[in-house]
Amino acid sequence: MMKSCISIGLVLAFLAGAGRAADTNQIAALALLAAVSNAGNPPQAGPVPTNKPAWESSVSFGLTLTKGNSDTLLANGALNMHRNNPTNEWTFEADATYGENNSLENNETLHGFGQYNHLFSERWYGYLRVDALHDGIADVKYRITLSPGAGYYFIRTKATLLAGESGPGVVYERLDGENHLYMTPRLAERFEQKFDNHARIWQKAEFLPQVDRWGNFLAYAELGAEAMLTKQLNLRTVVQDSYANEPAPVRKDNDLKLISGLVYRF
Repeated sequence: MMKSCISIGLVLAFLAGAGRAADTNQIAALALLAAVSNAGNPPQAGPVPTNKPAWESSVSFGLTLTKGNSDTLLANGALNMHRNNPTNEWTFEADATYGENNSLENNETLHGFGQYNHLFSERWYGYLRVDALHDGIADVKYRITLSPGAGYYFIRTKATLLAGESGPGVVYERLDGENHLYMTPRLAERFEQKFDNHARIWQKAEFLPQVDRWGNFLAYAELGAEAMLTKQLNLRTVVQDSYANEPAPVRKDNDLKLISGLVYRF
């Protein structure tokens, strides 16, 4: 009886081993068949990220209001839009300021510009820029400046940017009730320094003299700082200085602004 059980067990073990071997051989055959069928096909890569450039946009707003012994109002707002890709850069900015002192208007400006840069190399680029300004207090009904030109990045990293620009331009304005049209060479520079995406400072300047009368020129300078409060909310302070060497009669040649406000990024 014992010998019969041992014999039956050996037979079952042999059959099981043979079955496993058959299964193993079948799996190996299937794997070999799949490898042969895919030999002529390149390996399939996963989805490639597009990394499409997106607009970086922000709006800012500031308000100063006093009532009592003094009655003043000063409000300002700005919109900034910027987009970069390896060969093109777009920048659009618009800002407005309105102020009153004892119900008398003392500030009324509306300004905006758009600039397109096309990069020919890592440093050199060509640009086209359009500026528009209205300043009711300085008696500038409108001033439109069109300027193509060339620019060069002296420094261009993720944290630091320093660029210079120059090119011919044309200024068309209505000043003191009269229209003026003249050519100008535009000279400009801009600088920006970022600190770990939590803060940044910037500076820019621009000089536009009249070609046939250098005593008539426009100059603009800006210095700003911005710090992060939350992921989308920043605090910004900007100093702007606008100088017109030949302003409208009884108007001053220099306008200085100090603007602080909150910035919402989206």
